[in-house]
Amino acid sequence: MSLLNRLSICSKLCYAIGGAPYQITGSALGFFLQIYLLDVAQIDAFYASIILFVGRAWDGITDPTVGFLVSRSPWTRFGRMLPWIVLSTPLAVICYFLIFYVPPFEDGKVVWYLFFYCAFQTLQTCFHVPYSALTMFISSEQAERDSATAYRMTIEVLGAVLGTAIQGQIVGMANAPCIPGPGDPVLNATNLCSSVSKTAYMIASGVICLVYILCAIVLFFGVREQKEFCRVGSEPISFFQGIKLVMGHGPYVKLVIGFLFTSLAFMLLEGNFALFCTYTLGFRNDFQNILLVIMFSATLAIPFWQWFLTRFGKKTAAYCGTLTAVPSMIVVVVFKSNLIMTYFVSFFAGMGVASAYLMSWSMLPDVVDDFKLENPKSTGHEAIFYSFYVFFSKFSSGISLGISTLSLHFAGYITRGCSQPEAVNITLRVLVSFAPIALMIIGLVVLYFYPIDEKRRQRNRERLREQWEMEDSETDSAELAAII
Repeated sequence: MSLLNRLSICSKLCYAIGGAPYQITGSALGFFLQIYLLDVAQIDAFYASIILFVGRAWDGITDPTVGFLVSRSPWTRFGRMLPWIVLSTPLAVICYFLIFYVPPFEDGKVVWYLFFYCAFQTLQTCFHVPYSALTMFISSEQAERDSATAYRMTIEVLGAVLGTAIQGQIVGMANAPCIPGPGDPVLNATNLCSSVSKTAYMIASGVICLVYILCAIVLFFGVREQKEFCRVGSEPISFFQGIKLVMGHGPYVKLVIGFLFTSLAFMLLEGNFALFCTYTLGFRNDFQNILLVIMFSATLAIPFWQWFLTRFGKKTAAYCGTLTAVPSMIVVVVFKSNLIMTYFVSFFAGMGVASAYLMSWSMLPDVVDDFKLENPKSTGHEAIFYSFYVFFSKFSSGISLGISTLSLHFAGYITRGCSQPEAVNITLRVLVSFAPIALMIIGLVVLYFYPIDEKRRQRNRERLREQWEMEDSETDSAELAAII
C-alpha cells in the first residue's frame, strides 16, 4: 500500500466527525419529531402524518438531484465535495432550529413545519450526499476506506447517542403535562402552560445546531479531498440516464432493496419508540433514558461488528447483526411492562442498530468498485450511486412514518393524553415489533441473492489495484515522453 493511499488516524477521525451532524439531527428528528408535533406543537395526527410523509419523500427526491449536481460539479482548490458541505451548513442549522419553534399562530402551523422540515432536509442532503461520496476520494484502497468507514460509523453512532442525549435529557426534564381522559385521575399539573416544554425543545435544537457547525468545521479543515483519486468523468449524463445507470447494475439493486427493507424496519422502530415507551409501556418519564441505552449499546457494538465483518465477511455480519435485534423486539411487546427488562432488551436491540448503521455503508463502496470494473469507460458517477441509495431509503421511510402516524390517527390517538385507547396501544405494538420483524425477514431474503461475497470482493480489489498501477504507469510514460 502506497503512502498516498494510507490514511492517518487524524484524517480518519476528522472524516468520521463529519458524519456526526447527519446522525445527531437524524436521531433527534427520528425519535422526537413525531411526539413533538403531536404533543407540543399540538398538530392533529392526520396533519402530522402529512408533514412526516411529505418531508421524508421530499428529502428522498432531493438526494438523486443533489447527487446528479454534485457529479457534474467542477473541481475547486478545496475539492469537489467539500464546498457543498461548507455552503449548506449555515442555512441548514437555521432551518433545523425553526423546526422546533412553535409559531405564535394556529392557522399556518402545518405550512410552517412542512416548509422548514423540507428546507432542512434539502440543505442536509447538500451536506450528506457529498460527504458520503467523499469516501471514494480519500483513498483508493478498500482496506483504508473500510477502516475510515468503521471510524465514521463509530462516530455516527456516537452522534446518534449525542443527539438522543441532548434532545432526550433536556426535553425529558420539561415534559408537557398530559391531559387526563375520562378514566384518568385529574392532575393539577394539567393546567400548567406547556411553554416550558416548548423552550426545552428550542434549547435542545440550539445546542444541536452548534455541534453541527463544529463538526462541519473539523471536516473541512481536517480532510483533504485527493484529486489523484478523482478520475475525469465520462461525458455528462442526464438525470434519467443516471437512474438507468445505477439501476442497471445488478449487485447495486440487490443491495439497495435488501437494506431498504431492513433500514425501513429500524426506522419504524425509531419513529414510534418514544410513543410506545410513553403510552404502551407507561414509561413517560424514562423513555429518553431507554433511547439512550439503545444508542449507547450501538456505539459499543460498532467495533465488534467491524471485527466480525473482517473475520467472517460482510454478508454474514449483515445477517447476524440484523437478527440480533429480533428477540428484543419480541420480548418488549410480549412480556408484561417492566422497566428493568426494557433496559435489558434495549441494550441488545442497540447491537442490531449498530449493524444496520455499519453494514450498509461498508458494503456500498464494494458495489461502486464492482461497477467500475464492469464499466471502465463510465467514470465519475460515485455521487449518483450514493445519492440514489439514500433516496430509496428516505422515500420509503417517509411512506412508513406517514402511514404509521396515520394509523395512530385512525386508531384514535389523543393529543397529550395521559393514556391512549387500547387500539392505539395495539397499533404501537405492531409498529415497533411485528411490522419491523417482517420487513427484516424480507430484506434478508433479498440480501441472500447479493452476489459480492468475500472472494469476489478480494478479486475486485486486486483488479482495481492493477488498473490504478497501469493508469499511473501510462501517465508517467506520457509525462516522460512530453519532457523528452
